[in-house]
Amino acid sequence: MKFGLREIVIFLVVLCLPLLSYFLIFKPQNQRIEDKRFEIQHKEEMLALLREETSRNDDLARANQEIADRVAEIEARLPTGKEVDQIVRQVSEVAIESGLQAPTFKSEKPISAAQYFEQPLFVTTKGTFEGYYAFLLRLERLPRITRLVDMKVRRAKEDAEIEVDFTLSIYFRDDEGSAT
Repeated sequence: MKFGLREIVIFLVVLCLPLLSYFLIFKPQNQRIEDKRFEIQHKEEMLALLREETSRNDDLARANQEIADRVAEIEARLPTGKEVDQIVRQVSEVAIESGLQAPTFKSEKPISAAQYFEQPLFVTTKGTFEGYYAFLLRLERLPRITRLVDMKVRRAKEDAEIEVDFTLSIYFRDDEGSAT
């Protein structure tokens, strides 16, 4: 077989064809495939994170519902402005049943506290320490939300009794069924 110029050119074309195919077709295609694999891997990682966050959303939704239920429970314990007198009567009855003298109440101006109001009452009563302790225990068990502040206990001038002054705060809603 004779190798002429034509055969050498054909041989070089046949030899260069795979090299040109590799550099012009296969190498760019492999680079795109590798880029797509990296993109898929990144998306799978993001999807795993998203699934994890979604599972937390269910937990957060459940926690939010529990918090909303607890807030509703507490709001149910708030009387309306009209029911504050009943609570004052209850406190007076509890004091008398605990062996204290009928307390005197001095009402102060209601204080706006967030969405609710706080009605401070200056209370003065007299009795034994045991009676006062029983009064505090029973006051704590009342179904409404109250707060006892500025308590002053001193020995009475006569007998073995004590005189007690404190501020009783009663939390309430402004009107029937809605908080302001």
